[in-house]
Amino acid sequence: MPAIRQLLTLAALSSLALPARANDSEAAIGLGGIELKANTAISMDEEDLFISKDEVRVRYRYTNRTDRDVEILVSFPLPPVRAVDEALYADRALPDYSHLDFRTTVDGKPVTLDTVKRAEIGGRDVTARLTALGWPVDWIDGMGGEPAFVKALPPNRRAALIREGLLRQMAGGDGRVLPVWDAVTHITRRQVFPARRTVEVTHRYVPLVGGSVGGMLEPSMRKAYPEHARQYCVDQAFFAAFDRKQAAKRKPGEEFVSYGEIWISYVLSSGRNWKGPIGRFRLVVDKGRPENLVSFCMSGVKKISPTQFEVRRTNFEPKGDLDVLIAEWAQQE
Repeated sequence: MPAIRQLLTLAALSSLALPARANDSEAAIGLGGIELKANTAISMDEEDLFISKDEVRVRYRYTNRTDRDVEILVSFPLPPVRAVDEALYADRALPDYSHLDFRTTVDGKPVTLDTVKRAEIGGRDVTARLTALGWPVDWIDGMGGEPAFVKALPPNRRAALIREGLLRQMAGGDGRVLPVWDAVTHITRRQVFPARRTVEVTHRYVPLVGGSVGGMLEPSMRKAYPEHARQYCVDQAFFAAFDRKQAAKRKPGEEFVSYGEIWISYVLSSGRNWKGPIGRFRLVVDKGRPENLVSFCMSGVKKISPTQFEVRRTNFEPKGDLDVLIAEWAQQE
């Protein structure tokens, strides 16, 4: 077993490190499935986003810039369960979105939400094809074996579906044939935006944080897996503070000091789908306890409390998504 897999197995990861949520975006459901669309009538004037390991809150202010009421389907896409990550689920739990406790209000009034699950290959919706075959969208079980519906296929049928692009022959000579599609979940709502009016939308939910006991911040691991630090823009000041904390907590004769990593992600890029840039954007990340360390890829970060860090932007056009890393240590008894 490679060193990284050993680390992840021993770390007893609490959940999959793909807990990304997304900015609202207009969507359409048609023969091709659900599709995020650009909207030229409605602007996102303000986004106020709060992220912690216990709660995510986001408040939007939208304005309909036209002289007519606009009714659209609004989607809040959740992170996909990707086929390419199938092997990782032997060590990490599948996300359970029933625990999100997702709540939405429009101008202070609760609204009804729907959940739509689709199967996608490279962004192409193949849900209808799976329905015709009698196959499920969710197929990863964390065990790593072929799904039962694949095992039941005769060889010639397997070959045909591999050629079609629904299945793939795994490399390495183990003979497994696995599905190719990702399972993608959207939380949707129908919403009317009145002509020339501004409405306020809020979302609140409990994030599905990923994490580990131990991880890739130790000196030997950070050199072996630099991509981990790059994902969260961990700099030398963070590493120096981490090393000082580890040294201070290390007892005589102790080689390893236990610490925890928490990973939180949020999809900002779908905020580009409204008319123009986000007028005013504010982000607050709360690291939990003052002694914790936090890192994420944003410039202009300002510390506003012992645990909170703020970023403000005007006319903000998000180009990527947000990944937050929190390092924490057990409290001394």
